[in-house]
Amino acid sequence: MLQKRIIICLDVRDGKTTKGIKFKGNVDIGDPVEMASEYYRQGVDELVFYDITASSEKRGIMIDVVEKVAEQIFIPFCVGGGIATAADMRAVLLAGAEKISVNSQAVKNPDIISEGAGLFGRQCIVLGMDAAADSEMPSGYRVVINGGRTPTQLDALEWALRAEKLGAGEIVLNSIDADGTRDGYELNITRMISEAVGIPVVASGGAGTSEHLKDVLTAGKADAALIASMVHFGGYTVGSIKEYLVKEGVPVRIV
Repeated sequence: MLQKRIIICLDVRDGKTTKGIKFKGNVDIGDPVEMASEYYRQGVDELVFYDITASSEKRGIMIDVVEKVAEQIFIPFCVGGGIATAADMRAVLLAGAEKISVNSQAVKNPDIISEGAGLFGRQCIVLGMDAAADSEMPSGYRVVINGGRTPTQLDALEWALRAEKLGAGEIVLNSIDADGTRDGYELNITRMISEAVGIPVVASGGAGTSEHLKDVLTAGKADAALIASMVHFGGYTVGSIKEYLVKEGVPVRIV
């Protein structure tokens, strides 16, 4: 079995790391550069940086903050938020990112996925997808954009399959219903999409205990688990999570 990855997400607003519940009630919790450095020291496998208001504010990403974070870490680094053109992608890669996450902008212009994959390689292009349970959709889940503010007519499973065909090399699947609750990942949609696509799926939204990661990496069939609140507030470290996973037979990288 391939090693499973533990990824920490830094949601950034106005230059500060922030966290909310179901995309609401966000509070600032620290400096993203300092936090990135600490999580790198703890042995996290990858880091994701989301400029969470770039799309809704119709502006570019905070390149200066991306550069400062990239200087502190030597692991795969994914950046997203307001990336709408190939020029935006190039700027983020030159600032030190290895991967680019497109979410709302990809829904508005799906060709950005294929264009980015053609220019920089599909391993660089990550589809960020925020999904909410909705019985009206064929899969039972609807894609929502603009930081959870705008429902679309896209079915989550259909969009995942289409994005893979367009050239996405990975999907970060975030459950809006579970986001920030620390009650566990949404296993149903994670398993559904993991089984349907041939690219890695990163589960996001709801991690609160190490057991939640074990569940989504095994029963949920995710290739990686993204965490935030449980390390920001919950008293967990990357090391303690990985020790638990090893004991439970889940293969992870130990440093």
